[in-house]
Amino acid sequence: MTKLHFVFGGRVSDPTTLDFTNLKEIEMVGIFPDYASAEQAWRAAAQRTVDDAEMKYVVAHLHRLFEPETGLTRED
Repeated sequence: MTKLHFVFGGRVSDPTTLDFTNLKEIEMVGIFPDYASAEQAWRAAAQRTVDDAEMKYVVAHLHRLFEPETGLTRED
């Protein structure tokens, strides 16, 4: 099974949380077949907004939604 990863981001109320202020304005960067390519996309998106402390991008491990009991690490 391909280990899909979803990269998305948006404005947060507090940079230490994932409390996005407007879900309608979430930027969907893309879905990637492995962590390495997702991390590369995440870095590029985050770099574009490096001067805006309220912008946050994350990598979601979609494959864990399909097999949550596996306990895979973040690099999987």
